[in-house]
Amino acid sequence: MLNADIDHVLGLLLMRELQPLRVYATDAIRRIVAEDNSMFGMLQRVPNQMSWNVFTPGETFTLRNPAGQDSGIRCRAISLANHFPAYVSAVRRSQLAANEASLGLMIESASGKRLAYMPAVPQITDKLMAEFESADTLLFDGTFWSDDELIRIQGSGQTAAQMGHVAMSPADGSLAKLAQLKRPRRIYMHINNTNPVLNEAGPEYRQARDAGWEIAEDGWQFDL
Repeated sequence: MLNADIDHVLGLLLMRELQPLRVYATDAIRRIVAEDNSMFGMLQRVPNQMSWNVFTPGETFTLRNPAGQDSGIRCRAISLANHFPAYVSAVRRSQLAANEASLGLMIESASGKRLAYMPAVPQITDKLMAEFESADTLLFDGTFWSDDELIRIQGSGQTAAQMGHVAMSPADGSLAKLAQLKRPRRIYMHINNTNPVLNEAGPEYRQARDAGWEIAEDGWQFDL
């Protein structure tokens, strides 16, 4: 788990039957989910139903199946933001490492192919650009098209930047910032239902496609 946002962690509860699960997360996210939310006790009904594997940003770790067998996939987490979800109490936040709040993941297969998974990116730095250029495939934060999208549509709310996302369309947005990437296949994912890029007949979809981006769909699989 790369952050404790509700839409990132609820999937665990959907897999709450008694098959064993191996979950990878930072210690901060583990504490929020396992210690602060009694609902997730559904994943601890029998011994070894779920095992936690704690990692820290910058550390390379191996993905293993519930039996402990090496998958051959190596991962390295990159700290992207220091904001925890609003439901996390101020007391708990004061106890947690801020750099563990929201992460991206660099994934490398045994063949050496690399995938960058970046679901919530608040800013695109030169360091991140270098990471993206080293990847064969980039799955990037496509949450919002414009910075004021929610405010315009709902009449209230926060900007994309305030919520920790780089919008696609502004002059300093991801379409412009990432146009210089040469190596990776570029795919937008984590797209909010307010984002007009989802309309394949619309100009926003065409603009993204003309810029070399693909728009992710449910069920896609990637071979590395």
